[in-house]
Amino acid sequence: MKHLFCLILFAVLAGCSPKLFNAKWVREQSPERFVARFETSKGNFDLQIMRQASPAAADRFYQLVKHHYYDNALFYRVVPDFVVQFGTTDSVKLNHWSHFTIPDEAVRQGNTRGSLSFARSGKETRGTELFINLKDNLFLDSIDYAGVKGFPAFGRVIAGMEVVEALYDGYDDNTMGQLSTMYSNRAQFLNSFPKLDSIRKAYLVRRR
Repeated sequence: MKHLFCLILFAVLAGCSPKLFNAKWVREQSPERFVARFETSKGNFDLQIMRQASPAAADRFYQLVKHHYYDNALFYRVVPDFVVQFGTTDSVKLNHWSHFTIPDEAVRQGNTRGSLSFARSGKETRGTELFINLKDNLFLDSIDYAGVKGFPAFGRVIAGMEVVEALYDGYDDNTMGQLSTMYSNRAQFLNSFPKLDSIRKAYLVRRR
């Protein structure tokens, strides 16, 4: 009876836990415009997304935020006067979503200060990693990187840009050499870079 109770309790707890991933999520389409709020260790900021600027990117960002992908993620790359980059430090989440990258799209909106774009490493590799431009980085609109031209921006910070600019930037690009540690041992990574800021939670606040 004791073992049966434990099994039932486990089933109840598992049923109450949020799912890490469901393949049907990647088919969800975003509204034409929506706003996502990021609560961070430095304060809150809001991103407004415009689907017409990059439909595939808007859809994926909507899916990721709606299903709490960025909760507890680190701003692991903050380069002064350039970009703030973030994704997730949860390798389980990453492994699920990484199988569903999105197609490349033409640049319709420029990488101006406060704009949001997906990072990538080659053709059709946009998936989960994002960056916010800390200044006008218009060269990113047309740069040919790994066989793909330009980084399509698809949203922008509409409130809290001062929070984005206050994120700790003292490590510059030095964190990039230890990304494997970030995914395998977050505590060890943070021991090396203890001042990194983080996302407490991200969620949708307005749809229209």
